Amino acid sequence: MDLVIKNDFTANWKKYFGGEGLPITFYYTDDEGKAEPVKAGSAHRCIVAAIQGVRKGKSLSFQSESIGCAGGKRYLGFTQEIRSDIDYFLSCGIPGKLEGERYKKSPELARRSFKHMPPFIAPGRCIVFKRWDMLDAGDEPQVVIFFAKPDVLAGLFTLANFDQEEPNGVISPFGSGCSSIVHSPFLQRESPHPKAVIGMFDISARPYVGKNELTFSAPMSKFLAMLHNMDESFLITKTWQQVQKRLD
Repeated sequence: MDLVIKNDFTANWKKYFGGEGLPITFYYTDDEGKAEPVKAGSAHRCIVAAIQGVRKGKSLSFQSESIGCAGGKRYLGFTQEIRSDIDYFLSCGIPGKLEGERYKKSPELARRSFKHMPPFIAPGRCIVFKRWDMLDAGDEPQVVIFFAKPDVLAGLFTLANFDQEEPNGVISPFGSGCSSIVHSPFLQRESPHPKAVIGMFDISARPYVGKNELTFSAPMSKFLAMLHNMDESFLITKTWQQVQKRLD
């Protein structure tokens, strides 16, 4: 991690967003010593719940066996398998056997939806989550994740579109909480025009974040462009200053 970039963003974040919480990051690595390893069965099954300590400054490293949720394993790239009854689990369930989440209208629709979420293979044995200020020179973050209330989200959204001709510099694909902060933004790294991702609409993940929070996740290249643009964007205007007054 370039420590000049680290310090520049920290200073600009404080200048334009006050005391709002710093983002967290993740990257894949084969080095198991980059953060505290999460032992199998020691963390919450939902990865969104499991990483809440990272927001408080605790750096964590997950391997496949650290993750108790089958969906979490897939959306973090540690397996390409889909549970056999996923179509019923996401929709109507199976009477007397499986309660359905009813996130999709029918099993058939649920099954077809997976063609729009291609799996990927994790490029390392571990995925390391660290808060921005905990990064050091040996870290190489690949995605930056903000947990943001509406005013902060509005600022990030507008900044992400500042240097874009077309109106979709930010996307919000349907998916699980972990897919919105890992799977989708990680795959955006491969795009010639990477987009940021707004997420955490997953009803199952909502209990583990603040009631007025969503996530804004950007692949590193997109994040660096946003950082570069901060001092010439709307953030220097009186319009943003009016919003700033409402931030803690």
